[in-house]
Amino acid sequence: MSKIELLAPAGNRECMETALYFGADAVYMAGKDFGLRAFADNFTDDELRASVEYAHALGKRIYITVNAVLFNHELEGLSPYLSFLAEIGADGIIVSDPAVLYIVRRDQIPITVHLSTQANTTNYLSASFWYEQGIKRIVLSREVPLEDIRVIRENAPEGLEIEAFVHGAMCVAHSGRCLLSAALTGRSGNKGACAQPCRWEYYLYEKGYDGQYFKITEDDKGTYIMNSRDLMMIRYIPELIDAGITSFKIEGRMKSAYYVASVVSAYRRAIDAYYEQGSAYVFDEGLEEELVKSATRGFSTGFFFGEPGQAGQDTQRDVDLRKYTFVAKVTDCAHDGMVNVEQRNKFSVGETLEVLSPAVHGAAFLVERIETLAGEEQDSAPHPQQALRINCPYPLQAGDVLRRHN
Repeated sequence: MSKIELLAPAGNRECMETALYFGADAVYMAGKDFGLRAFADNFTDDELRASVEYAHALGKRIYITVNAVLFNHELEGLSPYLSFLAEIGADGIIVSDPAVLYIVRRDQIPITVHLSTQANTTNYLSASFWYEQGIKRIVLSREVPLEDIRVIRENAPEGLEIEAFVHGAMCVAHSGRCLLSAALTGRSGNKGACAQPCRWEYYLYEKGYDGQYFKITEDDKGTYIMNSRDLMMIRYIPELIDAGITSFKIEGRMKSAYYVASVVSAYRRAIDAYYEQGSAYVFDEGLEEELVKSATRGFSTGFFFGEPGQAGQDTQRDVDLRKYTFVAKVTDCAHDGMVNVEQRNKFSVGETLEVLSPAVHGAAFLVERIETLAGEEQDSAPHPQQALRINCPYPLQAGDVLRRHN
């Protein structure tokens, strides 16, 4: 049995390296054009080439998103770009517009094509159709229940891979096909420029009675009638694998390196434990707790077990957000009781920091000494990205993360 792929997002080089360090098998990212996250840093052509080389040296994979919905004037330059992605050795492209697949086939570009969730595949006949057009992998719509995934796997061609989102933000519209942002702000979600107006506060009132609002479900911060909870399926690793999913996908190309580290780390540990323990597998409750530490919204299981209903909407903001702050990234191996770090947010002597590491789990320590690389002591670390040394009793490695409970 092939091991499930853990697929992580990367909006920039740091997120890409972080995802691979914390155990992702593959990373998906975008170039400067044709992707669906216009406000992520994204990657220049040179950065894409370097990222593919970096990942391949680790035995990992890179998929490039080319999943924007395209108009006539945007087709120019698409074929050379796709040829470039093939030339640098990208392991696949993720597309939603049939024009991209058409060009790949017409110009015989030697690259693997995955079909984006934006294409709304929800049944095995659609999956079979796309496979016959040359699609190797389907990224299913987030709306597909787990039992339907099983049926798709059983009835679709054996060579077709199935990818499904298991963690991250959920769109209020069907598979992200939403015009709300375009209508209200001129920024199209189908061009990667969504302003997320579904997350805004809304009030309802009758014309002629301005200022007299009808009560909807709300809290002291406002009303969130379209604000979907985030997806979290880490508790259901066995069920997801049994349904025939090939790749577990984490949402978040707009998210920070800290988010990527914490989410990838948790899912990596859960997946590895499942394969190591087999039929004796028992879910580690601490991994769900770990995911809450990086949360900004409540969680649900989305559509995997049927319509989420009210449980899928974050109307009350009632999640117990523990508000951890990413304060430093380790830049060199720890030795002589000290470790080199790069500051990310202010921290001070006397504070307790938690360790987030692929190798060191559940560790924390008291900051007793902060010094510059020249040996000058400081009471705190207030300067952005300052290179420092701090005391540390654990064998940390470059890439490990330090955080503080607020």
